[in-house]
Amino acid sequence: MSHTATAALPLLPFFLPASGGQRYCLLHLPPPGRNARGGILYVHPFAEELNKSRHVAAAQARAFAAAGYSVLQIDLFGCGDSSGDFGEARWDIWHNDLHLACAWLAQRVDGPLTVWGVRLGALLALDFASRAPLPLARLLLWQPETDGRRSIDRFLRLRLATSMLAGGTQEAPGHARATLAQGEPVEVAGYQLAPALAQAIDGVSAAALLPAVPVYWLEYQAPAQTCAPLPPLACLWRERGAAVHVASFVDGPFWHSGELLACPQLLDATRKLCRDWLAEERTPP
Repeated sequence: MSHTATAALPLLPFFLPASGGQRYCLLHLPPPGRNARGGILYVHPFAEELNKSRHVAAAQARAFAAAGYSVLQIDLFGCGDSSGDFGEARWDIWHNDLHLACAWLAQRVDGPLTVWGVRLGALLALDFASRAPLPLARLLLWQPETDGRRSIDRFLRLRLATSMLAGGTQEAPGHARATLAQGEPVEVAGYQLAPALAQAIDGVSAAALLPAVPVYWLEYQAPAQTCAPLPPLACLWRERGAAVHVASFVDGPFWHSGELLACPQLLDATRKLCRDWLAEERTPP
């Protein structure tokens, strides 16, 4: 999979009709004259992490396209440039969006379908794969969130941090959770979190989802670490018979970094981890 000369690859932006409006999509296509070897659906992360990750995901999507895959990036309902407000988003709506996107790809691309998720998008991808009506070939997970409740708790802590930085009255720990439990939304870093969405995410744990397809897992390793430990969940899945392939990268936590990280090591680690199903671009003689 080449990381060079990918800028000229065909890129098709479009809106996909869906329930409640339309979904903004970007379709990365293989080089002209080359049939796609399969389809890859990208599932973006949660809230502001979507924007922090967009440039890295675009670079990886171009690399996949150069290797001969059609890659569909979709903004889920209430996110990015799609219809709806974030406060109206629901976990089941996002499931429906992924079903729609997979069906759209399957109708247009011969070959296996891969779902590639980042952070909470990886947990959504795992949950979706556990009940997907279409056969999937594999899952690619970048720095996956593995427990929905912990993910929401971490998101809610941003509210405390924002309040402290603003010098306002410090909110008591647990206040946001109590507000959600009363059926009221809470605002976190400019995002309105609905109780129904928080409750649905709370109920999803990757430990309860045994993947039926091979999993390719990329985990961030801090530079000070000499050897990244295997994620405990990956060990558990392997013990239960799942095919799990794990690699690490050291570029940095791109999903919440204050600067845009290029992450060349992440892209290279992805290429190496997935070499059994990705072929290097070869020019016919």
